[in-house]
Amino acid sequence: MTPPEFSDFSEVELDPKFQAAVQRLHRATVIGRWLVAIGLWSTIGALSLWGLRYPISLMLDYFTWAALRNGLISNLPATVGLGLCIGMTLSVLIWQSRNILFGLPIDEQRRLEKAVLRIRQQGQSHPLWKWIEPSEKS
Repeated sequence: MTPPEFSDFSEVELDPKFQAAVQRLHRATVIGRWLVAIGLWSTIGALSLWGLRYPISLMLDYFTWAALRNGLISNLPATVGLGLCIGMTLSVLIWQSRNILFGLPIDEQRRLEKAVLRIRQQGQSHPLWKWIEPSEKS
C-alpha cells in the first residue's frame, strides 16, 4: 500500500475565490467533526460516566488497575459508550493533526473541490451555501 500524496492549499492552481471557498468548506468540516465529538461526550459520555459512578467512587478511595478493569467489565454498556467517545475524539485529533502537519491529501482536496462545485451549482438552496459563499457586507 502506497502512502497518500499530500497537498497544501497553496499548491492547487485555482482562482483565489474558489480556493477560499474550499478552505471554508474544510473549516466547516473540521467544526462539524468537533461538534459530533462534543455531542457524543455530552450525551453518551455523560451517561456512560454516570453508569460508572460507583466504580469511580471506589477508585477515588483506592485506585488499582484491577478495580478499573473490573469496573469496566461489569458495566459493558458504559464501557462501550466511553470507548465510542474516546475513539471519536482520537480520530478527530489524529485527522486534524495530519492535516495540519502534512496538508490535505490530494484525494481529500479533490473531494472538497468537487463539493464546492456542487454547492455552487445548486446555489443558495444548498444548506452550506452561506458557509462557502458568505455575503460581502459593505
